[in-house]
Amino acid sequence: MTIPTTPTVSTTPETAIPTLAEFEDAAAALRPVILQTPFDESEYLSDVLGAPVHLKLENLQRTGSFKIRGATYRLSRLSAEERARGVVAASAGNHAQGVALAAQKLGISATIFMPLGVPVPKLLATRGYGAEVILEGATVETPLRLAAEYAERTGAVLIHPFDHRDVIVGQGTLGLELWDAVEGLETVIVGIGGGGLIAGVAAAVKARAAAEGRTVRIIGVQAENSAAYPSSLAAGEPLTVETTPTIADGIAVARPGDLTFEVISQLVDEVVTVSDDDIARALLNLLERAKQVVEPAGAVGVAAILAGKVQATGPTAVILSGGNIDPLLLQRVVAHGLAASGRYMTLQIPLPDRPGQLARVSELLSIAGANVIEVLHTRHGQGLQISEVILQLSVETRGEEHRAHVISVLDAAGFHPRVVEY
Repeated sequence: MTIPTTPTVSTTPETAIPTLAEFEDAAAALRPVILQTPFDESEYLSDVLGAPVHLKLENLQRTGSFKIRGATYRLSRLSAEERARGVVAASAGNHAQGVALAAQKLGISATIFMPLGVPVPKLLATRGYGAEVILEGATVETPLRLAAEYAERTGAVLIHPFDHRDVIVGQGTLGLELWDAVEGLETVIVGIGGGGLIAGVAAAVKARAAAEGRTVRIIGVQAENSAAYPSSLAAGEPLTVETTPTIADGIAVARPGDLTFEVISQLVDEVVTVSDDDIARALLNLLERAKQVVEPAGAVGVAAILAGKVQATGPTAVILSGGNIDPLLLQRVVAHGLAASGRYMTLQIPLPDRPGQLARVSELLSIAGANVIEVLHTRHGQGLQISEVILQLSVETRGEEHRAHVISVLDAAGFHPRVVEY
């Protein structure tokens, strides 16, 4: 497979917003490389939103995410001299794989800095594409610093994950596919990390819409534990926010890019945030109803719909931006999603240490219609008196109403369960 070389434009654009012609040129250049990922119309999400919802399955893209678009287009526009120097990048996963594969196809040496805790599947995939991987640091901030130092020291070209015009244009080719596939498109819902994807998609879609005398609404979604855009947009400039851990690590970016912020501030109509519980519910919904394996960052658009954070009229496209989820994380997220949906809970019940107590609790749970998954009965630890035990049960329930009923049945019988939070 050959990636066409696109000469770098020497003139400086007058605006940060790429033109429709740039997106169309990029789409032609990427056609031999990327997959035209399918769409899936979700009847369930359409009912929830009150408008037709079309899922763009970019989780099925090569390397498992949209990142291959921007990385490939960026590398294809390097000069011969730049290619000879090699490229360097920093990433917790998706950008790393995109750069590694693009470099392999173009015959460019690639060095990727990744944090020590990177999921094993992403690490192995990046190495499998031929990149040299250097593991350093607990978070992606350390690899970002080391990659910049490496570029300064060796002359390698630093490939930024989002804040570069060519990256934005490459990601924006996805917007052209949305426009061509969803008839009468009125709303697009996109997750935001640094902003490269939504900047490109917004620019491409709105350019196509303007050419036909129409308008399209663009809604961005961030994880509330790492949401730099709401405050930055309110302030009118990129701000660095303090982030806290989120399952959506793929969009955990503390500061918007300068270029992406300029585009987003002009073209994105609204930015909302979702919680980790919202995201876990979305992942579970996608598994059960759409039969799609999606990583947390790729599911935030669906999370926003399920949480009632967005309103839309007319055909709506939601981008499932990636599917690279660690199987161990998927296991935990499914359990968390079930708990957040009221379909699974763990109870701790203090009991007097005498015969028949476990049998009585089991009888009550049977009467309440709860299915017991796991039981732990212990006399040790947790500050127990000699005459006390703790009964811990994990049970399956049918939703929030049934969950509340189970707890009320136990309470009414004189037991006082405590729900263990996930």
